[in-house]
Amino acid sequence: MCRTLPGRGAQRIACHNRIAELDQEDPEIAANVLYSPVPKGYKARAVKCRVWDLLPILHKYLQSADLIFGGITSQIHFFFLPMTFSERPSQSLYEDPNFMMTHYQHVLALEFAIKEINENPQILPNVTLGFHVYDSYVNARWTYYVTMQLISTKNKFVPNYKCDRQDHLITVIGGLFSETSYQIANVLSTYNIPQVLYGFAPVMMDNMQVPSFYQMVPSQTIQYTGILQLLLHFKWTWIGFIADNKENGEKFLQTMHSVFSQSGICFAFIDMYPNLNFDDLIETEEWRLQLYDKVFNSTATALVFCGETNSMLILRCLLYLPATENQAQNPKGKVWILTAQMEFTSLNLLRSLDIQFIHGALSFAIHSYDVKGFRHFIQNRNPSISKDDGFIKDFWEQAFDCVFPNSNLGNSYENICTGEERLEDLPGAIFEMSMTGHSYSIYNAVYAVAHALQAMYLSENTGMVQGKKRKFQKQQPWQLHHFLKRISFNNSAGDKVSLDQNGVLVEGLDVINWVTFPNQSFAKVKVGRMNVQSPPDQAFSINKNGIVWHSWFNQVQPFSLCSDTCHPGYREYVKEGKPFCCYDCIPCPEGKISNQKDMAECFQCPYGHYPHKEKDVCVPKALHFLSFEEPLGISLAIVIILFSLSTCLVLGIFMKHHNTPIVKANNRNLTYTLLISILLCFLCALLFIGQPDKVACVLRQTAFGIIFSVAVSCVLGKTLTVILAFTATKPGSRMRKWVGKRMAAFIVLSCSLIQTGICAVWLATSPPFPDDDMYSMTKEIILECNEGSAIMFYCILGYMGFLAILSFTVAFFARKLPDSFNEAKLITFSMLVFCSVWLSFVPTYLSTKGKYMVAVEIFSILTSSAGLLSCIFSPKCYIIILKPNLNNRENLVRKANLSL
Repeated sequence: MCRTLPGRGAQRIACHNRIAELDQEDPEIAANVLYSPVPKGYKARAVKCRVWDLLPILHKYLQSADLIFGGITSQIHFFFLPMTFSERPSQSLYEDPNFMMTHYQHVLALEFAIKEINENPQILPNVTLGFHVYDSYVNARWTYYVTMQLISTKNKFVPNYKCDRQDHLITVIGGLFSETSYQIANVLSTYNIPQVLYGFAPVMMDNMQVPSFYQMVPSQTIQYTGILQLLLHFKWTWIGFIADNKENGEKFLQTMHSVFSQSGICFAFIDMYPNLNFDDLIETEEWRLQLYDKVFNSTATALVFCGETNSMLILRCLLYLPATENQAQNPKGKVWILTAQMEFTSLNLLRSLDIQFIHGALSFAIHSYDVKGFRHFIQNRNPSISKDDGFIKDFWEQAFDCVFPNSNLGNSYENICTGEERLEDLPGAIFEMSMTGHSYSIYNAVYAVAHALQAMYLSENTGMVQGKKRKFQKQQPWQLHHFLKRISFNNSAGDKVSLDQNGVLVEGLDVINWVTFPNQSFAKVKVGRMNVQSPPDQAFSINKNGIVWHSWFNQVQPFSLCSDTCHPGYREYVKEGKPFCCYDCIPCPEGKISNQKDMAECFQCPYGHYPHKEKDVCVPKALHFLSFEEPLGISLAIVIILFSLSTCLVLGIFMKHHNTPIVKANNRNLTYTLLISILLCFLCALLFIGQPDKVACVLRQTAFGIIFSVAVSCVLGKTLTVILAFTATKPGSRMRKWVGKRMAAFIVLSCSLIQTGICAVWLATSPPFPDDDMYSMTKEIILECNEGSAIMFYCILGYMGFLAILSFTVAFFARKLPDSFNEAKLITFSMLVFCSVWLSFVPTYLSTKGKYMVAVEIFSILTSSAGLLSCIFSPKCYIIILKPNLNNRENLVRKANLSL
């Protein structure tokens, strides 16, 4: 009621509250009092404030209390008729509602949480909480309308004008769809009223500064990462992608397209379906046919469906298309990967549709638990008890496919609702008894606000004033933000609830495997987790053995590849004009392998390994050297020993018969030196057998070079001694003074010292060292002695060749000297053998590798040494042993005379 107030010079009209009291209680309202000047003497009369609703609100659930939680759900689709403005807006503007029946649980979750808090003396004692719940009808105009309705008073639509303080709104919980969240935020942000989402935030909010905005579900980024990890875990690299063309679908592509490509995942197709209401969906058969063909004609098995809650309706209509168009159902199985926004929803019109399409699907879901007492709370729900619930009647009729007697169809419809039906008898496709992820978010949202109120209640600034608690009605909703931003508590299920600096819930996501049953029920089995508290490489986990796949796959893990798997030993070769996931498999080139499936490039084996013939594994190379354990090494060692024993035998024979003319005739000491040198040459060959080490490498070539030079020097000395002896016998010869043992010793010593000097220079500048050759042989590592300086090595060989040629030349000219024991012919043959062997040695040595090269050098040493032994000493041993009668002075003189 309004009344006149007398005043000086004018009268003023104001609403019913006294201005003074109003100014004390709320100056903001007092400032909005309307004053209208009237002529003096105007008589006061009562005037009514006439307020009416513009549109009738058919579905609401109100429960008054000290503090009010606003709720905006999205559970009903309406076919709105156009306004003609020929009559007052009424219920005739609405056709029959279509309930998304699973979403009715959202209202029950809010009521259950508030009921628990009101019954808990530890939270907000002496303060009762209530709620005002409206439905958005998934319609922008209606969303704005009910949001304004929440901030109006007396449940009347009076925007920006408060006639009283009957209801004290403290927060609004709402925003299942991204667009609905945005529309609610547009209104509430003006008043700084906290808005708590139980769905994912719209992308458009990223660029808006909305401090009154809180999200009780995890960040979208966690879901994006989880989808990527899921695809990589099962190696699904060829996928189809379906999303709405709203900002959330576009953001997913913008954020993850490049990430997917970098991770080796490419798209068989991308389809962005238009923003459709349910009434539009029924009329878009052409688009549904195109999408159906695209999905089931694609070779991609894994399909990512990124959408909103009602996107499940689109999916059901899509897969039911063959039945409506009289087409054959494509039997090929698909693995649907669904986002957390997509709860299973069903309308009454779709209840007869088969739900087997979702069998074996994987989806991310908001982490949830079955809260104790919630199932019992739902079981006791029925229309006769919940008379204030404006949603339950329509929900009940559509859920149980019946009508109440007092409805328009009550007399003609066969199934009459009794109100005694039980919710637990409904199949899961209609209504779930366990708490869904979104209901769990609403439950946590109510408790988060309650704990923030409790913190505000206990704070120093707003808590105690002279021992008395202030009334919460005096507080403004914006004062709650300070406490909501710092909220952290454990709920009744033991989960920690806390928000980050952006007001987003710090929590992970569950991975759900959908298992359907013939009675239209289903089970959501938790098979994995995306845990934000774990290290990045351990954040995603899944139990693939617990997954039930679509019946098409016969419980074998499906593949989703553009091309067949390239097995180890092969690499991918991208097909021209195709995505990088589509490729042929070609064998690895020689010398390279691939040890995993689907490798883009083959690679070289590590040091000391070689490719297996299948080119799928690296095999350690065997060590290759001339060993005493192998037949070739044993054979050569035996030959060396035999030659050494033969040399020792010859030396023993000569020493035993050292006083015989044949031994004394050719410089006995020089002969002993030659035999010992030949023996050491044979023994030097043993240094070439066995695994090379530093000592062996240093001694191999140098020892043989010096010792064999001594042997050839002895031969040269013996030959020159014979020549000088015959030259000195001529009258007046000056060579007589050179004849004797000193001459031979000088030749041996000087020639040997030159070779020793060459070896010393070699060892001082670039000595030999043990080395390994990895590349000459494919399957073996050649252990060898690197000569250090090839020039010095060939200098040693060259000097030995020079001595041999010099000995050969001298012996050749002395072959016809008249001496019964002239060795020139024998020396000529031995030097010829040496030169032949070592001339053939060089090309053979250079053309072989590994132990065979070593064997060639041993053979050359043995052959040249054996040539000296056999050519020079065999005839003498023959005479000493077999013809001792020829080994006397008389025979020596007789042969000498005959030669003259």
